[in-house]
Amino acid sequence: MEYREHPLGSIPPFPREYRASGILLHVLSLPGPYGCGDLGPAAHAWVSRLHEVGQAWWQALPVGPTGYGNSPYQPLSSFAGNELLLSPDFLVGEGLLSKRDCESGGFPASAIDYDAVIPFKRRLIENAWSNFCGGSRADLWDPFDRFCNAQAHWLEDYALFRALKIKFRGACYLDWPFELVERQPAALAQARKEANETMQLVCFAQFLLSCQADRLRDHARVNGVLLIGDLPFFVSPDSSDVWSNPELFLLDQARRPRFVAGVPPDYFSAQGQLWGNPVYDWDALRRDCYQWYLARVRALLAHVDVIRLDHFRGFDAAWHVPAGAPTAQSGAWVPGPGADFFLAVQREFVSLPFIAEDLGVITPGVCALRDRFQLPGTKVLQYAFDGRADNPHLPSNYPANSVVYTGTHDNNTTRGWFEDLQDDQRQTVWKYLKRSAGANSEAAHALMDLACSSPAAVSIAPLQDVLNLGKEARMNVPGRAENNWRWRSPEEALSDPAFEWLRDLTESSKRCASASSSALPGKSQGATFTRANSS
Repeated sequence: MEYREHPLGSIPPFPREYRASGILLHVLSLPGPYGCGDLGPAAHAWVSRLHEVGQAWWQALPVGPTGYGNSPYQPLSSFAGNELLLSPDFLVGEGLLSKRDCESGGFPASAIDYDAVIPFKRRLIENAWSNFCGGSRADLWDPFDRFCNAQAHWLEDYALFRALKIKFRGACYLDWPFELVERQPAALAQARKEANETMQLVCFAQFLLSCQADRLRDHARVNGVLLIGDLPFFVSPDSSDVWSNPELFLLDQARRPRFVAGVPPDYFSAQGQLWGNPVYDWDALRRDCYQWYLARVRALLAHVDVIRLDHFRGFDAAWHVPAGAPTAQSGAWVPGPGADFFLAVQREFVSLPFIAEDLGVITPGVCALRDRFQLPGTKVLQYAFDGRADNPHLPSNYPANSVVYTGTHDNNTTRGWFEDLQDDQRQTVWKYLKRSAGANSEAAHALMDLACSSPAAVSIAPLQDVLNLGKEARMNVPGRAENNWRWRSPEEALSDPAFEWLRDLTESSKRCASASSSALPGKSQGATFTRANSS
């Protein structure tokens, strides 16, 4: 186990001749005996299986530490990793845990029981730390110290934030004593002194996560599989991001948001959606040359090759709703940083390794921003069949520099989606596919076939669609506060015959990784993402 810095990856824009495919799967959704997926043997086996069936890409959901609701899009930090991802098997192999330490009463195989798995993983981390402090793996102290020093710009505040969360029984930081909310130096110094042991434990968990993430990325590179990470546009209102950087957000004197994020009323919601995230003070970020946001990008690129920019339209303009408003109806579009931000990225790094999640209310300004920097856009087949010939999600309207999905983490599974359609809507789908009406069970693979045959450079399907699962396997229902993010892959999934069908489809659509690698410079070793000012 060794902490080191990887070269940062850079891939898009995709060359015109490039064709490849991949799978969308949350790391926590992997199978395994410890209650949730992790960065250990199951993740390595998954990467190997992707390689075997010709897949070039694995896209995961955000991997930050989650708070209330366990949403990966509401992390407690933009920089930290989720401790649930730590592999007990690898910690046993590293001599930090014993097999007895990892014994449990058992966990459900088909869903994540967060109430059970969180304390279980917490206990394992405490045991590993105790063993480490007791002399196990003394050779790791120097790598641990190097990690803490290299990541001090976020790690110290995050470790204190987590320690204070424990002290105040999970309360939102805005409900802590005012001297801590306002980060008065004397109060912070006293808090660090009192919480030193807990902070060290938090830092140690992040060190272990970084090492295991490095190990997984090395394995992916050996297998020619590229990793797509996901960067939420906004940050959680209860996060170390806002607590330690209040000057970067539009807050009042009590450090509470003056405005919160959302989206306006549309066809799907008469009142709009009120997300509640604090919004950025882009003037403050611009004055510092976006260094904090660039650090977010750099932190994720340390472990992935390409970043999906969630809510890309927010870089053009975001919907700001006055804090306390009962619905999103009273909001307004407020300009984002626009091209200025991406020019700053280009000054810091040579390339822009981004995929733009350009869904939602898309204006000509959003498209112009995406196209100016040649960012691949996002297409979703479940949105394609409204009867309009100019629907941008219809394959006949795709530019080559785009990524097509059958569905996303926010959609129903494709089989579940198709089963919920009206009869005439199903007929529209079959007509576009130029097929006679088939069974509902045929829809998922039919749409995967359509995605792979499209002009898009990359075709991605959720694992649920590969396995042809129904609505019971849905990952998230937007607007529903509970019972999301719980689905887990079946243990036998990697041996499912659908993977052989997937390989045949990938080869017939000329998307097999071995055939596409020559069209993507640097793919086999992971192209370098170089600082513009490096020697």
